[in-house]
Amino acid sequence: MKLWATIKKDLRLLLRDKVGIILMFGMPVILVVVVTGIQNNTFELLNKNKIALVVCNKDTGAAARQFLQAIDKIGMFNIVPVPAGKSETEIKDHMRAKKILIGIVVPSDFSVQMDVKAKSTAARALSSFGLPGDSLKVSAGNNNSPVTLYYAPVLQESYKLSIEGSLNSALQMVESGEVLKCLYFSINEKPLPDTLEQDMLSSNMKIKEEPLMMGGNKIIPNASQHNVPAWTIFAMFFVVMSLGGSVVQEKLNGSFIRLKTLPTNYYVALLSKQITYLGVTILQAMIIFAIGICVFPLIGLPILHLPSDLIALFLVTLICGWCAVSYAICVGVFARTREQANGFGAISIVILAIIGGLMVPGFAMSGSFQAIMKISPLHWCLEAYYALFLEGGKLKDVLINIIPLLLITILIQLLIFIGLKKKKLI
Repeated sequence: MKLWATIKKDLRLLLRDKVGIILMFGMPVILVVVVTGIQNNTFELLNKNKIALVVCNKDTGAAARQFLQAIDKIGMFNIVPVPAGKSETEIKDHMRAKKILIGIVVPSDFSVQMDVKAKSTAARALSSFGLPGDSLKVSAGNNNSPVTLYYAPVLQESYKLSIEGSLNSALQMVESGEVLKCLYFSINEKPLPDTLEQDMLSSNMKIKEEPLMMGGNKIIPNASQHNVPAWTIFAMFFVVMSLGGSVVQEKLNGSFIRLKTLPTNYYVALLSKQITYLGVTILQAMIIFAIGICVFPLIGLPILHLPSDLIALFLVTLICGWCAVSYAICVGVFARTREQANGFGAISIVILAIIGGLMVPGFAMSGSFQAIMKISPLHWCLEAYYALFLEGGKLKDVLINIIPLLLITILIQLLIFIGLKKKKLI
């Protein structure tokens, strides 16, 4: 009965904290919708939407036309042609005006350079086979790159490299086609048939994609599967803004001291706060998951698919919530003012989220940060959720993440006890 009465008191105090409720529920919901929308747009930009590509073709030869056709066949680009008479400055100005990040210029001697290189390569190939290749020998052309690529400095390096790779593939296809034509003509003394050229250059072999799933679930992970679990964890740990300040307030108004004079135990008050706010964290997860399932499809975002093992999902959510509540109480115990609890709590959660992999993917971190990442409880929370949402894991598959998280939580509980003892509050 004492525990239930204390829980009701904590619930009343929680409901009075309007700012805390907004931070615990409103901010995470906004974050998960906005961040998922942004990342989903990025996924679609890379996988579905075509990238605008400014093309200035100064060459009238066949090789230049084949190069542009090869770029179009890749399916990655939306070609925006500009007149051949444009200067370098005019092309750059056009890109800035249209806010296009990528542009290429095909020089007037593109076909000539391709022909020179193809004949030279074919001549060397014939010579290696012991066949005469004198008819293909040509004077060496210049060593300049046949195509100039312009790109905006804001373009990320990985994105730029992906685009360069696609353009180089198109360039290689044209060059290989020219070499094949030279070889075929040298051996048969007639042009290479178009159908044979297509058969020799096109590949019918396809890469089979298979995500590394622990279970039999074959659902391809989307932006929702990535972001909803991550920002659910962030929301849970942000209870520090309300709970941490509440603990500080009770220290300042003497609630812990009064408990020592009453026929009750401080553990009851501590347990009450943990149960109350643990319920809050579970409610946060339920709301965010419900938004991912019901609201996301209505606003054009991919639906969130819950794991098949709902018991494991509940257990992971429960342990993540307990760790978040324990951390919030620990901050409140050691903070001297409510402002200290709120300031340190918010900043520390952001730092733990960064090093824990919520904001920067763990695989993108250097070796030293890979080790530091493991001290963040948010890392273990994220790994457990990802094992369920992205890899289709079961309860046995997430134990490797739950156990370290439990150990961290127990350590935080020990710090709470030491802090209360040191301040003579118990």
